[in-house]
Amino acid sequence: MKTIIKILSLLGLLMTLLPSFFVFKEVITADQCKILMFIGTVVWFVTAPRWMNKKEEETPA
Repeated sequence: MKTIIKILSLLGLLMTLLPSFFVFKEVITADQCKILMFIGTVVWFVTAPRWMNKKEEETPA
């Protein structure tokens, strides 16, 4: 489960970075870029806190 969340959060991060390059290369419009970046931001902020800065739970001895 943790690896799936990591993959989703990294995909969200890519969705915040790549659309700006696509607009620069005129592959997509600025409006499409805004939508993709918004979705990527939401995905990142929902998934990233679930796995970042988590201490591993210690198992009782």
